[in-house]
Amino acid sequence: MTGLLGPAEIRDLAARLGVAPTKKLGQNFVHDPNTVRRIVTAAGLGPDDVALEVGPGLGSLTLALLPAAAHVHAVEIDPVLAGALPDTAARHAGPDAARLTVHRADALRVGAAELADPAPTALVANLPYNVAVPVVLHLLAELPSLRHGLVMVQKEVADRLVAGPGSKVYGIPSVKLAWYARARAAGRVPPNVFWPVPNVDSGLVAFTRREPPRPDVTRERVFAVVDAAFAQRRKTLRAALAGWAGGADRAAAALTAAGVDPGARGESLSVEQFADVAASAPTAAPAGQ
Repeated sequence: MTGLLGPAEIRDLAARLGVAPTKKLGQNFVHDPNTVRRIVTAAGLGPDDVALEVGPGLGSLTLALLPAAAHVHAVEIDPVLAGALPDTAARHAGPDAARLTVHRADALRVGAAELADPAPTALVANLPYNVAVPVVLHLLAELPSLRHGLVMVQKEVADRLVAGPGSKVYGIPSVKLAWYARARAAGRVPPNVFWPVPNVDSGLVAFTRREPPRPDVTRERVFAVVDAAFAQRRKTLRAALAGWAGGADRAAAALTAAGVDPGARGESLSVEQFADVAASAPTAAPAGQ
């Protein structure tokens, strides 16, 4: 890879565009070429992969992705940054710049129709801290073409996304990501590779899509159980799911039918067990988000 952006290039480009990173958009720009090389390598892109990048910012990771993927969709909500990215690619990526499509859009609202021709197969992104989990879950729900991915998020968020049952940080993000994919921690990233420097470490999360645990129960129904189970973590599932099931006794019956102890708590259940509980419910449950 050549033509990657270092600290001087990042600051010069930002000054030329009149751009200052904002907390509102969760912007922390990567200025270390070795870090973006590491991300692209860890993403395991094949020559036929179509990469989806969310929040490309000034283009550090974009320039590393262009020679590694068949095409790159970059979704950027900031109009100035979205407008400047094609020119940055043309200046630094040479012929590979033709592989880039920039979408001036909110990643929480885009869907398959906007990101078509070619459809994305891999999510590779330095995600804004404040929307990382909703973005990952939204894109996996909306883009069935996504087969795998690697995202950089706040280390605390990374820990939650890859946590398993019984972990202190296991919760709603852990279970919902597990519905879509198998996830694993893929490394730590220090604060000094960003501008501005955040006060936390970042973590890499790799995932590979899998089939849902049960084909006979909808995602919405399972997620409704998950949301209810973790809304009051200290309560037993019999109590926590009472509102969802229409009463504590009905919740206990659904749990028992699924082979789950009604006295257990949500943090002890795997996504497969949550799916079993959802399938055992005596009546349709409210939709989850």
